[in-house]
Amino acid sequence: MPANYRYGVRTAFTVLACVALTACGSMKSMTGGLSESRINPVNWITPYKIEVVQGNFVSKQQVELLKPGMPRAAVRDVLGTPLLTSVFHADRWDYVFTLKRQGTEPQALKLTVFFKGDVLERFEGDDMPSETDFVAGLDSKRKLGKVPVLEMTEEQLKAAEKKAPVVAAPAPAPASTPAAVTYPPLESPAR
Repeated sequence: MPANYRYGVRTAFTVLACVALTACGSMKSMTGGLSESRINPVNWITPYKIEVVQGNFVSKQQVELLKPGMPRAAVRDVLGTPLLTSVFHADRWDYVFTLKRQGTEPQALKLTVFFKGDVLERFEGDDMPSETDFVAGLDSKRKLGKVPVLEMTEEQLKAAEKKAPVVAAPAPAPASTPAAVTYPPLESPAR
């Protein structure tokens, strides 16, 4: 192919791409905002957005266990390892928790613990939810139907016992088994 021909084809594709992009930008004005309405079937399909959970969840019950005067090790036992510790603020631990889910507002909770030396001085932060409130908030709003009862009735238990296979005792070994085999020692005898 001659160089002039390739140059012309490349230029034509560039112009065609610019025209297509310009047309996409003006499509909104031509449709009168139809692409933003709920009538448009394209808007019924939403991409999957991954659930992002970061940090340490600290419950209300854990915060209630904190008392001024506790040593650092006891605070770590109650709250876990802090998400943020700073070299410049050695007497401060930050517990941060964020949760981003599709279809819900992002949650962000923060608790800061202050020490004086090796002893808990004070703590401050958001009102933490209890564990049951937090778990209830994780409900995905997807109803899976009625949960079956996971207990057997007396009749089902008796029927299962009757169907259980009888395990026979192992048969005794035949009398003609060979004598025990002896092997040489793994280590050489001491000299």
